[in-house]
Amino acid sequence: MVFFGSQSSDISYKDQRSFEERKKECDRILQKYPDRIPIIVERSSNRNDIPQIDKKKYLVPGEITWANLIAVIRKRIRITPEKGLYVFVNGQIVPHSQLVCQIYQENKNECGFLFVTYSLENTFGST
Repeated sequence: MVFFGSQSSDISYKDQRSFEERKKECDRILQKYPDRIPIIVERSSNRNDIPQIDKKKYLVPGEITWANLIAVIRKRIRITPEKGLYVFVNGQIVPHSQLVCQIYQENKNECGFLFVTYSLENTFGST
């Protein structure tokens, strides 16, 4: 897994960069790493009570499962095991067994990035 770009901030990636900038960046990345999937991971906009991920931009092999990507996200935001992590693409939860390359082909943005959001839910009665 390759990480690229700057650290995370509260401003969404789409708000930080124009469509043309995102498209140009994604095209450059895909030319350099044609076997990788460019992903932007961001906290759900309405959830300031959960940690920001330390890096927003990821390049992952397309052959990994969605569950593998969720494990990476969980590790990067450093949440405790009793917290439930929900990861969305276009507002939908994706089956954990699906390959990232399939999700990318079905859901990538016009700029070329796959945009992923996450949210936490307390489970097991914890607060």
